[in-house]
Amino acid sequence: MLRLPTIRSQFNDIADVASREQMTYRGFLAELLMAECDDRARRRSERRIKAAAFPREKSLRAFDFDANPHLDPAVIHTLATCEWVKKGQPLCLIGDSGTGKSHLLIALGTEAAMTGFRVRYTLATKLVNELIEASDDKQLNKTIARYGRVDLLCIDELGYMELDRRGAELLFQVLTEREEKNSVAIASNESFGGWTKTFTDPRLCAVI
Repeated sequence: MLRLPTIRSQFNDIADVASREQMTYRGFLAELLMAECDDRARRRSERRIKAAAFPREKSLRAFDFDANPHLDPAVIHTLATCEWVKKGQPLCLIGDSGTGKSHLLIALGTEAAMTGFRVRYTLATKLVNELIEASDDKQLNKTIARYGRVDLLCIDELGYMELDRRGAELLFQVLTEREEKNSVAIASNESFGGWTKTFTDPRLCAVI
């Protein structure tokens, strides 16, 4: 009735250990409840990572800092504490193809999900296409609100394709919905000066 699957599965083992080590009732109960809490936290992390829709698994442990000597590992590990997500601050990962931007975007998103934040990953073009379809189906407000609710929105591959005015304006609406409330992390192969190639309206580009 209480839905405590870990206690159900580990009770006998923990009870045997408690008996061997002559634990007090309090000690035994603490071990039992800690096992349940730890497993529940693990399952919640797994659900958040799955909900983020990352295309593949990437971790900071697997990132090759030697392959990109311009990157300061201390900065990345500071970002992994997710204080910037807690404060609703944005993050831009900018560099040439093959420098590990997507790896870091997914790895930092995964760290945020494991910390307890709601995360969503998407490609920039996929997000724009989804927004256009939602607009055509008169579901735009609902879709923007859904992307506005997550604590961290990871947008990958911004700058690989030029966006028409409509697409740029729809993406702008998502960013505006999240401004100063929830974090956005963007990976782009273009420096800020080159974003005019993606957002062809210079005024819109400047605002973004």
